[in-house]
Amino acid sequence: QVQLVESGGGLVQPGGSLRLSCAASGSISVINTMGWYRQAPGKERELVAHVTRGTIYYADSVKGRFTISRDNAKNTVYLQMNNLKPEDTAVYYCNADLVVDINVMNVWGKGTLVTVSS
Repeated sequence: QVQLVESGGGLVQPGGSLRLSCAASGSISVINTMGWYRQAPGKERELVAHVTRGTIYYADSVKGRFTISRDNAKNTVYLQMNNLKPEDTAVYYCNADLVVDINVMNVWGKGTLVTVSS
């Protein structure tokens, strides 16, 4: 069974920083893409950033403030979030496209809450 476990959420003041982590575990053969989505109250889930091999994508709303990185040896992806704004408040979900044996799977974590407020 494959699991994604997020950590690092919490309450932070505007302008502050947080670092999210997501570790994948299980009988994983290959991880193709790992990334972060978020869902604010009353809004649809949106893609924040993802990394595929050497290619990185950021949503326009986080460019220059968020940095995604990946440790392939640990099957872990990180999201460094700087200069946080109240509009960044959301549940952040980790997502991965990976291969288990010969099966291609898309897996979600349970989410971690980020609240930006003074």
